[in-house]
Amino acid sequence: MKLNVGGIDRILRVVVGLALVGWAAMGGPVWAWIGVVPLATGAIGFCPVYPLLGMSTCPMKKEG
Repeated sequence: MKLNVGGIDRILRVVVGLALVGWAAMGGPVWAWIGVVPLATGAIGFCPVYPLLGMSTCPMKKEG
């Protein structure tokens, strides 16, 4: 599993995930538990959809 979620993308995923999970825990709608997905992908650094789309937000490593 190669990392494909970069810096700002990871931070945004964690913040949005925490906000949604917090909202759900405070009595928000059941669908807000979907925040677990961006929270997990941000924490792990891997998004399973990105390879399907040929994407990566990780900075490219310099060869040499």
